[in-house]
Amino acid sequence: MNEVAERKVLVLDVGGTHVKVRATGRKGEVKIPSGPEMTGPQMVSAVKKVTRTWSYDVVSIGYPGPVLHGRPLHEPANLGPGWIGLDFAKAFRHPVKLVNDAAMQALGSYRGGRMLFLGLGTGLGSAMIVNGIVEPMELAHLPYKKGRTYEDYVGERGRERLGNKKWRRAVEDVVERLRAALEPDDVVIGGGNVKRIKTLPPGARRGDNENAFVGGYRLWAAPSSTTAPPSRARGAAAGGGRR
Repeated sequence: MNEVAERKVLVLDVGGTHVKVRATGRKGEVKIPSGPEMTGPQMVSAVKKVTRTWSYDVVSIGYPGPVLHGRPLHEPANLGPGWIGLDFAKAFRHPVKLVNDAAMQALGSYRGGRMLFLGLGTGLGSAMIVNGIVEPMELAHLPYKKGRTYEDYVGERGRERLGNKKWRRAVEDVVERLRAALEPDDVVIGGGNVKRIKTLPPGARRGDNENAFVGGYRLWAAPSSTTAPPSRARGAAAGGGRR
C-alpha cells in the first residue's frame, strides 16, 4: 500500500448548523453544533475535544465560503468571526488542506468529464470539475430576479419565503439556466435541502452529504488540493477506507 493510501484523514465539513467530523477507519460521523456564535478557534477546540482519542495524520476542512491558496478569503456568513488568519495546521498540529465546502462535496461526487455541482443548504454552494480539475465558484450571489440573487431564491431563506412548491420551481429554473451557460456533461444537486426535491430536474442526479467526506479523503490522494484525476480519485476513496 502506498504512502497516500496509508494516511489517516480527519475530515471536517463545516456548516451553519453543525460541523460534521469523520476520520479514516471510524464508523459514522460526529456532529458538533455550530451557528452564528461559533468562531474559528472555538471550532478547532470543539473538534479537538471530540477527537482527542482518535488517530489521524492529516486534516481536510470543507469551509463555507471562498478559499484562496488554502486560506479563507472572508469570514463565513453564518458563523462567528476568527477564521481569516487562523493557522489551521498549527492549531491541529497536523498538515491541513482547506477548500470550499461545495468543492469538497463536488470532488466526492465526481465521475469524470465536466461536472457542475450545486449544493442546496443554508445558501447555494457551487463548483465545477473539468477533467479532474476542481474550480470552486461563487454563483450564489449573481443577480437572478427582482433584484435578488440565486441564493435568495434557492437557499434556505428563499425556501422559507416562497414555500416548497415555488422553491422547487426556482431550483429547476436555476439548474436549467446554469446548465445552458456552463454546458456540463453532468449535474449533481447536493446539500441538505436536496431531500426536499422528489423529482430532480432532467439530467441531474442526486448528491449525498456523505460525498463531502469522500472528497475530503480524495484531497490527500490528489497531486494538489485543486486536482483530482478520476483514476487517482477512485483509488483515494478506496484507500481511505470508506465511501
